[in-house]
Amino acid sequence: CNCSAVGSVDAGSCQGTPGPCVCLEGYAGPHCESCAQGFYPDPSRQRCLPCGCSPAGAIGSSCDDDGKCQCKVGVTDLKCDRCSDGYYRLNETTCEPCQCNNHSTACDRVTGTCLHCQGNTEGKHCELCKDGFYRGARACHRCPCSTVASTGTCQIRPGEAAPTCDKCKAGYTGPNCNQCDSGYYNSDSICVTCQCNGNVDPTLSPSICKPESGECIGCLYHTAGFHCQECEDGYVRDPEGTNCTRKEATLGPEATEFTTSAPNASKATSFPTAVINSTLAPTTIQTLFPISSSDNSTSAFADVSWTQFNIIILTVIIIVVVLLMGFVGAVYMYREYQNRKLNAPFWTIELKEDNISFSSYHDSIPNADVSGLLEDDGNEVAPNGQLTLTTPMHNYKA
Repeated sequence: CNCSAVGSVDAGSCQGTPGPCVCLEGYAGPHCESCAQGFYPDPSRQRCLPCGCSPAGAIGSSCDDDGKCQCKVGVTDLKCDRCSDGYYRLNETTCEPCQCNNHSTACDRVTGTCLHCQGNTEGKHCELCKDGFYRGARACHRCPCSTVASTGTCQIRPGEAAPTCDKCKAGYTGPNCNQCDSGYYNSDSICVTCQCNGNVDPTLSPSICKPESGECIGCLYHTAGFHCQECEDGYVRDPEGTNCTRKEATLGPEATEFTTSAPNASKATSFPTAVINSTLAPTTIQTLFPISSSDNSTSAFADVSWTQFNIIILTVIIIVVVLLMGFVGAVYMYREYQNRKLNAPFWTIELKEDNISFSSYHDSIPNADVSGLLEDDGNEVAPNGQLTLTTPMHNYKA
C-alpha cells in the first residue's frame, strides 16, 4: 500500500489490493501524504494543522502553506479575524470603513470611534470642532475670542456670517468680547473697573467713566476730580473726611454764589452777588440783599457767621478812622500853606541920616523886584545899592 505512516490510519494496510490508504483527519492523497483542504503542513513536526480561518472574515476555509487565510476586504491577520486599519467591526460578519469625515484614517476596530482627529476636530466621527474653534464652510477656524475676555468658545448663529463669542467675562462685552462693559475702561488692552470712589450713578449710560482714559463722568455729591476724589468749589470735607459739605461763605472782593431754597420748591434758586465794598454798613448790606421774613425762604447770608459779620464791622470802623485822620492832615497842610503866603519877601533896612541902606534881601523867589517894595515914586536906588530919599525933608516913616 505504501501508506504514509503519519497521515494514514495504518501504514501497512489498504482497502483492497491495490487501493487507497485510509487517511487521518487533515490528510489527503493516495498515500495520505498531503494535507487536506483547511489544513496546512507544519514544517517542524511534519504534520498537517488546521487553518482555523474565521468564517466571517475569510473567503474560505483554506489557507496557504504558511497557514494564512484568504481574507475579505477590510479584514486582516493570519486567520482573518481582525479588521484592517481604517475599518471597524460593524457586526459579527462585517468590517466597515471608519466614518471620520475625512479628518482621520483610523478608528477603534471594535467601537468605530475615530482616532487622532485632525483639522481642529473632535468627536466620535470627527464631526465637531474643538473648543475655541467654529465650523466654517469646509473646516474648523479659530474663534476670534480672547481667553482673557471670554470663555474662548464661539458659534455662528442662524442668519449670521461671523461667529459670536459664547460668553464674555466680567468687564467685557461685544460680539467678540473686545469692548469694555459699563463701569470699566481700557487700560493696556485690559478692561479695568472705573475708580470713582462711589460718587457716580452706577446706572449711567453708556459708562460711568470714559472708556479710553478712566476719567469719571458726572461726579455726584458735590465731588470733582479725575476719580471724583475731591470736593467741588465751595465745598470742603466734613470732619469725618467722607462727605463734601458747603463751606462757610465769606464776603470778599470775589463774587460768591449764595443759594436760597424753599421747602415747597423743586429746585434751589441761586444768584451771584456783586463785589461788596468793605466800607458798607450792615444797613447797606441789607439794602443790597433784603432778607425776607417769609417762612418759605431763607436769607442769602444764612451761612455768614456772627464772627465774620463782626470782623466786617470792625474793618468799616478802621477805614472811617483812617479817612478822618487823612482829612485832619489835609486841613493842617492847607493852613500851613496859607501862613507861608503871608510871609512876604522882606528887606533888612538900615536907617542913616541922609539915606536908607538895604543890607540884604530875603526870599526864595528869584528875580525879586526891588522897586516894588516902596510906594514912594520919588525914591531912587543908587548904583551902589543905596536907596536915596529925594523928598525935601529926607524923612521916611517906617
